[in-house]
Amino acid sequence: MSIFSQRLRELRQEKKLSMKQLAKELNTTDAAVSNWENDVNEPKISYLVSIAKFFDVTADYLLGLED
Repeated sequence: MSIFSQRLRELRQEKKLSMKQLAKELNTTDAAVSNWENDVNEPKISYLVSIAKFFDVTADYLLGLED
């Protein structure tokens, strides 16, 4: 599992959101969120930015470039 997948899941669970709820906030599908969390694929840059803003973290944090 990638750092991104782990951190996305941790952040989502800390906010007590389901994948479906997060998908709605990010204007995507719950299948997309599931794929990101299960390391099937990674989000496009635009979604990475949206995820970072939503959780108030940096993209570097999400990608494991900083703690």
